[in-house]
Amino acid sequence: MNPLLMDRLLRALAGVCLWSVILFVAAGRVNWIRAWVYVALYVGTLVIGEIVVSIKSPGILQERAKRHANTKTFDKVIIPFIVLTFFLFPLVAGLDAGRFGWSHVGLRAVFAGLPLYLMGCLLVPWTMIVNPHLEKTVRIQEERGHQVVKSGPYAVVRHPLYAGVILQSLGVPLLLGSLWSYLPVAATICLFVVRTALEDRTLRNELPGYAEYAISTRYRLLPGIW
Repeated sequence: MNPLLMDRLLRALAGVCLWSVILFVAAGRVNWIRAWVYVALYVGTLVIGEIVVSIKSPGILQERAKRHANTKTFDKVIIPFIVLTFFLFPLVAGLDAGRFGWSHVGLRAVFAGLPLYLMGCLLVPWTMIVNPHLEKTVRIQEERGHQVVKSGPYAVVRHPLYAGVILQSLGVPLLLGSLWSYLPVAATICLFVVRTALEDRTLRNELPGYAEYAISTRYRLLPGIW
């Protein structure tokens, strides 16, 4: 197996383990079948997505593994808060659906949450395959000949990766049965909206051709709305 792919998978699975520990500790029990099913789904979609990207676009994995000095300052501020909301989510979900049952969300909610989650899981690797400049942080990649990408999901919205993450985030509370966990989800979405606006402004000002692309592809995250 590709050593870089293995390293990414190990790091991602370590994050999943920490996330899951928070979830089950907050729940106060491990006999929570609904949570175990979701964790299995989470791991399965993550591994499949990483493998597909490594086959279709191995170069993007190399670039996303690097750190760059010219990352925009706003991104250095926003990313830690996104990580914080990511780990606040299992705390709230565990307390709600796992321990106290504040929401009382039945299994029917899974039928609404699963399509949202899977659409997000498809959109994220698709975006990574299409865009060779999709690094982890916002910057103008002059040394790599940074160009505007207009194909695939970029023909619909200008920031499809963020749209995919938001779709996943909207689906997970329904899969776990925790409406209260929409509070950290709302915080995550707000942070991505701010990040999208700031990144979009940066690209308009600094990336040749992006302003024209923004005219043809009008919407940033949600077609017909914004």
